[in-house]
Amino acid sequence: MEIARKFKNTFSMVPMFGWLSGALAAVLVEYFLGYNYISLVLGLPKIPVLFGTLIMLKTPIMIPSVLAYDLIVYIIPVLTVAKLTAPATNKIAGSLEKIPIWLSTIIHLVLFYGIMHLWAGINDYRLLVLKLTMVSIILTISINVINGYQGEFSCSHPGFMAVGAYVASILTLVLFVNDKMFGQALLPAELGPWLFPFILIAGGAVAALSSLIVAIPSFRTRGDYLAIISLAFMFIVKSAIENMNFIGGARGMSSQPDYASLPVIFCWTILTIWIVHNFVTSIMGKALNAVRDDEAASESMTVKTKKTKIIAFMFGAFWAGVAGGLFAHILRFINPGTFSIQRLAEILAMVYFGGLNSIIGSIVGAVSISLLGEALRPLELFKWIIIPLILIFVMIYRPYGLISFKEINVKKLFRSKNK
Repeated sequence: MEIARKFKNTFSMVPMFGWLSGALAAVLVEYFLGYNYISLVLGLPKIPVLFGTLIMLKTPIMIPSVLAYDLIVYIIPVLTVAKLTAPATNKIAGSLEKIPIWLSTIIHLVLFYGIMHLWAGINDYRLLVLKLTMVSIILTISINVINGYQGEFSCSHPGFMAVGAYVASILTLVLFVNDKMFGQALLPAELGPWLFPFILIAGGAVAALSSLIVAIPSFRTRGDYLAIISLAFMFIVKSAIENMNFIGGARGMSSQPDYASLPVIFCWTILTIWIVHNFVTSIMGKALNAVRDDEAASESMTVKTKKTKIIAFMFGAFWAGVAGGLFAHILRFINPGTFSIQRLAEILAMVYFGGLNSIIGSIVGAVSISLLGEALRPLELFKWIIIPLILIFVMIYRPYGLISFKEINVKKLFRSKNK
């Protein structure tokens, strides 16, 4: 306890800008020294992919080398730079408080993206994991609107994701790719990256319209009954796609163009966080909470419950469709089995592990479960024993998740610690 207290006192004066500077220093150390010097000296065959977890599980004898690598490359540079630059970064943070909050946020996000770009650029596996993790963040935040802020228990998100993925894939293949399935492209391929955002919006819009199949029955059902209806929707979508041979049927669809680059996905993730945050803190967000707490009382207080439910379902489904479109263009292949009950289990695990009614909780849940799933991949079957056990313990001691009922406070997050 005494060590923890001293550590907290030592680093409590470091602002967010200081921690980002430390993270940047760590990534630069790994980028320039990780492979040619540090990993070779420690006897590692290559740079550890996910902080060395994969190497430790595959080859336990390498655990000391991996821990030493993490200490030298990550922990020491982050803590050292954060502490030594605290006076300077506090002055910078104080200066950033004097400019508009949106500009300060952009500056922090640019620095954060630079760190991610360097870290992911070291190998392709890191890049893929980072992309899929950001898609998981979009999915988790969008389902939290329905399951958390509105208080329903919806199981239809894989269906919404599938609709968005197939609509976006069909549009990009028809418009920009000479494909065996759809023939000659209708537009020059050079226009594809510029029109890709509109294609994702189209996929999200179709997913939002399809959500009415679940939203309308929700007027008369709640709890388990709504869960069954939404689960049926997911199976209907999956079965319908399997029987549509003109889009690949059960074989799936491939050859999607590589439009889902890291900066594109990062921008969509930040856009999702910003829009959903504004939505849940608006009057409509307060109406969602009222419907969740007591539908009859909110109806008597002039809250239009039917309209509120429809908007919540369509809003959450839209972002699930966008996530599906990004997912399809990351893997460049999709099939109906991708959007099955296992996908639903992953999404629900993320949202309930991170925390209901909290965008921060959704981000924590998505990042934690995604990275944990990849880190435990060498354990194969045992991975699906360890992760559920962790979820059980979280549900016992934190029934609403790790971080629940908390909103993002950007001003507090970025402020100088000198005050």
